[in-house]
Amino acid sequence: MHCAVCNHRDTKVIDSRISSDGVSVRRRRECEKCEFRFSTLEEIELLDLTVVKRDGRRENYSREKLVRGLEKALEKRPYTDNSFQKLVHKIERDIQKKRRGQLTSAELGEIVMKHLRAFDKVAYIRFASVYRSFDDVKTFEDELKKLLGSNSKGSSPSHKTRKNTL
Repeated sequence: MHCAVCNHRDTKVIDSRISSDGVSVRRRRECEKCEFRFSTLEEIELLDLTVVKRDGRRENYSREKLVRGLEKALEKRPYTDNSFQKLVHKIERDIQKKRRGQLTSAELGEIVMKHLRAFDKVAYIRFASVYRSFDDVKTFEDELKKLLGSNSKGSSPSHKTRKNTL
């Protein structure tokens, strides 16, 4: 690891800590030449995964493509960088749990939708409408009913307001 200040190629690790989500390691480093201290973040990277598209084409898994799709679904929605990174990690962890060298785009899409549904319902509907290619309003409406139906189990509907008792 090169020093960020003097570009010297030898640095030593002073401290290592596993992140709270358990999928990355933060390392505190020190340059052996100028003694500048800095932190690095080490994450698992999915390298040997092939995604089989609906038309049969194959392409390498791309984290950047996943991130772009999630950002598009979450456009103008409230979230933090930290919560977004956790979402990406959860999705990639589920991909890794499959323990396979290839996944279909359908399997990948279902994993993403499962996590988006818990993360942000509006983003979930946006993603589902593109991913599942909703052909008409009825299909869109059916998906909304499923989403709202699962929301109302064990909780009060969010559209009801509390009456003022004063």
